[in-house]
Amino acid sequence: MLKQSLQQKQLQRLSPQQIQLMKLLQVPTVELEARIKQELEANPALEEGLEEDERESSQEEESPKDESLEEFDFEEYLDDETPDYKTSISNHGLDIEDKDIPLGAGATFRELLISQLGLHRLDETQRMLGEHIIGQLDDDGYLRRDLESIVNDLAFTQNLMVEKKDLESALAIVQTLDPAGVGAVSVQDCLLIQIQRKIEVFKEKNDEERIEVLSIAENILGNHFDIFSKKHYETLTLKLDISDEVLKSALEEVKKLNPRPGNAGSDSSRMVQHVVADFLLSIQDDEVHVSLNQRNAPELRISPSYKEMMDTYSSGAKTSKSQMEALSFVKQKVDAAKWFVDAIHQRQLTLLKTIRAIVEHQEAYFLSGDETDIKPMILKDIAERISMDISTVSRVANSKYVQTPYGTFLLKTFFSESLSTDSGEDVSSREVKRILQDSIDDEDKKRPLTDEKLGLILNSKGYHIARRTVAKYREQLGISVARLRKEI
Repeated sequence: MLKQSLQQKQLQRLSPQQIQLMKLLQVPTVELEARIKQELEANPALEEGLEEDERESSQEEESPKDESLEEFDFEEYLDDETPDYKTSISNHGLDIEDKDIPLGAGATFRELLISQLGLHRLDETQRMLGEHIIGQLDDDGYLRRDLESIVNDLAFTQNLMVEKKDLESALAIVQTLDPAGVGAVSVQDCLLIQIQRKIEVFKEKNDEERIEVLSIAENILGNHFDIFSKKHYETLTLKLDISDEVLKSALEEVKKLNPRPGNAGSDSSRMVQHVVADFLLSIQDDEVHVSLNQRNAPELRISPSYKEMMDTYSSGAKTSKSQMEALSFVKQKVDAAKWFVDAIHQRQLTLLKTIRAIVEHQEAYFLSGDETDIKPMILKDIAERISMDISTVSRVANSKYVQTPYGTFLLKTFFSESLSTDSGEDVSSREVKRILQDSIDDEDKKRPLTDEKLGLILNSKGYHIARRTVAKYREQLGISVARLRKEI
């Protein structure tokens, strides 16, 4: 049974300016320039530059505020009864971003393989099977499915009856394509294809010395792959009856191979990401100075011509429909421009508050550059200092870089957990990680330190740390386990 009732509810909703501010807050400096240009192109009421009186005030204030915006009242220009919702566009939510997806340039990995396949003299069936196998390759260039499953797929989905031997012939052709190793069914198979391709190249050059080393590498990969993967080098030298130096040369050849040939094409065309610092930090007279990097970020203002337009419309009677539509259009554009300018100013203030709080907390480190001076610091510490939400600090820390005399760092690298020492002092996990890194760098590579031994070293230095915590920090540093760090 349907029933109507009148209820009062109190809801918390974000204003358009708050949504815009959150979006701008997580945008780094290198993208802010493009975002501002996009807004300048989309909104004719927005212009670069400042008013004359604002230029004077900008010399005194770090983050100038457009005072004329506060005095600009739209209500005096609107004396009609038209509700606001009729002059706004609501065909999508305010929290939905319009994302322009650029078209990718160049051929894809599979398109490159298919184009190479076209250079072979193949009949229609062979070409079809070759293209089908290429379509089955994963992003690393491997054929993870067995041929029997592919035979069944062709029979059930395309009503094509093929023999397994025909697929094997097509796979052999695919494995001759570049980059070497594509079409392999395992890492061992991939590396073998590459090493065999190398041997053929040096046979043409009659380089006997290189061929001998490559043949040993082929023997290791083909017949002793399990021993090689476990790095039992002493066992390998005994089985192959070779010296440590010869084994080292063979392993160097293996290290040059690519276990993920499918990524070779995509990596070569991938855009290089250049880091542009959002904050500039310097040391002057033993004091830390930090500022925003205003790289190509112009000052913004409301277009004077649009203000004059509003004055022109307000001076006469707005009786015609076209006049009302024009006035509503101007109001929307000026309002949007005001929101954007305010959001940019709020972004600057929030960024400055956050970086100054971080610098105050980590002043000892920024003065010395020694990682052992980094204090324990979590998002909550900074959020309480600047009286903002933790999510706001997180948005700033996860996407912003600071340029210091010691290098350019992501802000989140200065946040770390705390550990207790024998003296009861709280130290940063960054300090422990540095000691861990130094210990591994100085270890005997023939007998690398296990996590247990690394834990004992840290305990001897006064840091209370368990083996599992050592393993966690080692993984965060991108360091392999002891067995995989072993060298000859």
